[in-house]
Amino acid sequence: MSTALIIGASRGIGHEIVRQYRQDGWRVIATARKAQDCEALKQLGAEAHQLDVTDVEGCAGLGWKLDDEKLDVAILNAGVYGPRHDGFPAQADFDSVMHTNVLAAMRLLPILAPLVANAHGKLAVLSSHMGSLSERSNPSGSLYRASKAALNSVLIDTALVHGPQGVSCVAFHPGWVRTDMGGEGADISPEESAAGIRATLASLPPTQQAVFRNYDGKPIAW
Repeated sequence: MSTALIIGASRGIGHEIVRQYRQDGWRVIATARKAQDCEALKQLGAEAHQLDVTDVEGCAGLGWKLDDEKLDVAILNAGVYGPRHDGFPAQADFDSVMHTNVLAAMRLLPILAPLVANAHGKLAVLSSHMGSLSERSNPSGSLYRASKAALNSVLIDTALVHGPQGVSCVAFHPGWVRTDMGGEGADISPEESAAGIRATLASLPPTQQAVFRNYDGKPIAW
């Protein structure tokens, strides 16, 4: 039986990825910050762990709980947008966005990558087209953009270290999705985004180096 780990699965895309993998018969391990969200994940048949990705002890503890797992897929989905305004950032906003979107990845990816290597699997992060440097066309959401560009950098470094051990690494733009972050006017549903992400992961070769992909598999420039 194939195993997937989804970090940040309380709602939206992460929750839908859990649901779809379970529907297809996968064993799924999932995390959420709140106990009630973990209970909801258990109702889907997932093995749920309570985790705040900004808590260093919690991240280390998850690594201990997952010791010797073989993960066919691991997806770091946890993330926040931060302030909707641009300009001079407040320290609290900067810390919240960077700790959640970047520092958590720097702590968790080195823990997860060896477990993915055990299965020669796929390691993914939920990034954003807004994090692309070469394809940027406007400066809105500058703090979020900076965090996703940094996340992409962390993933590339992870691929350089763990790619030779059989880990395929991919950063995803999930699309503009109708979630709490994307809003009701967004282009696609969480179901469409999750299905596209899963299909793209399944199509990646087992020795793929770090790539940046749209949810439907189309390449994005870093």
